[in-house]
Amino acid sequence: MITLFSEHTPPRTEKDVTDDTISGTPKQFVELMYSGQSDTLKSGIWESSAGVFRASYDGIVEYCYILEGSAVIKTSDGQSVTVAAGDGFVLDEGLQTEWTVETFVKKQFFICAV
Repeated sequence: MITLFSEHTPPRTEKDVTDDTISGTPKQFVELMYSGQSDTLKSGIWESSAGVFRASYDGIVEYCYILEGSAVIKTSDGQSVTVAAGDGFVLDEGLQTEWTVETFVKKQFFICAV
């Protein structure tokens, strides 16, 4: 089966990030385009407005490709990376991060449970 994102119009759902928000009032939305293998594989579009928030990657590995905007991602071990439109990267299992979004960021993601 081939899942062509341009042929899907899944609901755009708002994530509740109240417990993860550090500062600002980020609004985050997800469009889940694919879920398979008993929900161990997921892919779609995620976006966030300005703010600072935590994200945990316990039990998953995530590949991201930034479509629009930018963000600074800091890890619990002190690494800091700026990602912007056109950047692809992997967030490894167990990673604990803090995202800072100045204005807006939108990414395509693929998540694999491990």
